[in-house]
Amino acid sequence: MNEILTWEDLNEYEFEDFDRVNGINNSYANLRLFGHTESDVIVTLYRDRHSWCPYCQKIWLWLEYKRIPYRVKKINMFCYGKKESWFLDKVKSGKLPAIEFKGHVITESDEILAFLENEFGALGSFITSSELIKIRELEREIFRSWCNWLCREGFNLIDNSFRKNRFKESISKFDEILRRSQSGFVDPSKSNSGEIEPGVGDIIFIPYMERINASLIYYKGFNLRSNYRFVDKWLTLFERTSAYSGTQGDFHTHSHDLPPQMGGCYKEKNAQQISFSKLIDTGKGLGKYELNKNYDSKYFAKIALKRVIKHKENLLKVNPYDKESFDESLRSALTYLITGEVRIPEKLSGISLRYLKNRISVPRDMPIISARLLRQSLNKIELLSDSNERDEIPQSHRYDQDPRNFIQD
Repeated sequence: MNEILTWEDLNEYEFEDFDRVNGINNSYANLRLFGHTESDVIVTLYRDRHSWCPYCQKIWLWLEYKRIPYRVKKINMFCYGKKESWFLDKVKSGKLPAIEFKGHVITESDEILAFLENEFGALGSFITSSELIKIRELEREIFRSWCNWLCREGFNLIDNSFRKNRFKESISKFDEILRRSQSGFVDPSKSNSGEIEPGVGDIIFIPYMERINASLIYYKGFNLRSNYRFVDKWLTLFERTSAYSGTQGDFHTHSHDLPPQMGGCYKEKNAQQISFSKLIDTGKGLGKYELNKNYDSKYFAKIALKRVIKHKENLLKVNPYDKESFDESLRSALTYLITGEVRIPEKLSGISLRYLKNRISVPRDMPIISARLLRQSLNKIELLSDSNERDEIPQSHRYDQDPRNFIQD
């Protein structure tokens, strides 16, 4: 007997789930109350189902930090699935995010924020305030310089160097603003308990800074956090708030969800890029450069296990490789995840584990640390296989992530 844990065995590893409605921020919630009653809810947030959209994240974060009770309705992005017809009846363009307030629908993230501020007050500064004009202009400047470096193939070393330097000039301006900040935030706000938290000026920046951090280290070998001390401190401050960590994607997710959204991302081959991208793809991750926070590995391993068990039947159904081999190989990986013991499957399917490893999406499926531990466990068993089959992740679309089989998520 190879003593791989059965599904019944794995179910014995109990995990007390958190309160999705009133507890910490999480991607699974369809309702957030913050201690209010459901009758108090007058805002509905329409956001993308996979938590890939940076503009949806911006509204999501504002509502969380402001603690406004709201409902969530999840909509497909065009890059991974067909847009829901009922949503197109409501929002003809299909654009995300959108909010509905007392029957009134608002789109465009900045207009949504301005509307919410008018109804519920500011979080730090008002988005339309004169104090934030230059901040908002800088965010767009950083965005453009990032896109020009990441999404355009350089003709030669000089061209690549020029694009890189333009980005560094832009991000240095942001680092300098943060250096001068006593709180470490651009636009600090104060919570009900008196704690200093990010304001709207920070929330404007964080979705793309998260993606910049992931994509440049994966495609260019450029380590944002080690080069910009105050940006690193700012990211760390965000990561220590549960409002943000519930929305935060990981390097693997962003590196592979961005190409179809951005029209392509180009690798700049160098020793750092090769090393970083390998660590990300195999699941080891990049430690504090991805998430600078202490954590309990056993706790997050159990979250990963719980999520896999919940969706076991669908995971088996959508995996394109031999189901029996995948079932045993997956249980072997989960056995390692929970016990730390390697128990080799009789029918090992490395390619089926690789397929799953490449499609874990953060935060849609589980938190960063849970995904990291699960990917590492899948990789541990996958490497026991002598198969060299490759699992290619699509670049021009992500229809492999069609959510129809997991629509109850």
